[in-house]
Amino acid sequence: MKNIKILSILCLIGLMALVLAACTTKDTEAQPSDENTKSDNTLVMATEAKIPPYVYNDSDTIVGIDVDIASAVADYLGMELEVKDMSFGSIISSVKSGEADIGMAAMMATTDLSESVDFSDSYTTSSQVIIVRSGSIIACSADLADKSVAVQKNTIGELYVKSDYPNAAIQSYSKGIEAVQALRQGKVDAVVIDEVPAKVYVAENNGLLILDEDYADEEYAIAISEDNKELLTKVNDALEALKADGTLQAIVNKYITSE
Repeated sequence: MKNIKILSILCLIGLMALVLAACTTKDTEAQPSDENTKSDNTLVMATEAKIPPYVYNDSDTIVGIDVDIASAVADYLGMELEVKDMSFGSIISSVKSGEADIGMAAMMATTDLSESVDFSDSYTTSSQVIIVRSGSIIACSADLADKSVAVQKNTIGELYVKSDYPNAAIQSYSKGIEAVQALRQGKVDAVVIDEVPAKVYVAENNGLLILDEDYADEEYAIAISEDNKELLTKVNDALEALKADGTLQAIVNKYITSE
């Protein structure tokens, strides 16, 4: 009888050990792998690295005003910045889907875009300008009405030209430099594009000039998912602090001289 009781106790102990092991295994399996999850400490920025000096490739490194500002915002928030290069037209969808936390590529908070995502406060301002060939008969924006005009797809310049000049022959290109090349080759009469990259393109291409008249003024902001109001508040707080201490202006001055 005594041996039977001992055997029963041993069996019970063994059963308890199996149950405990199974629970431990289950708990272990329930823990997600660090390798397959996005770190909460990473701020992912979606951009198109073809808009100098806002964002562009320099020796295989993505740099520019937008990258430096995003990095400063990430530092303020105690996060690490990760930059994802993609087509301009994919930035908003990337932010909406959660693939990226923010979108920055010299973007303006237009009505069309703000219906899809939220935008931060402005972090810098610029203008849309008109590039023409030397000797062109185009002297002001009104002259674009019946001309062929090149723009970059999904940019504010494209929206403006299509709205203001519905009778113009508008050609949209994936990259700003492609629009400029079309102008050089005589395929279009003018290019409407952001002032800062326009200055770069004109400096690098003889025979082109920027009209004295600014076509439109604009303010650039950071795209953030409508589902991430907390991040929007944090980014706005960061921008306010970075503007107050002179960081934002110092970044702009680093890339854009007064000449």
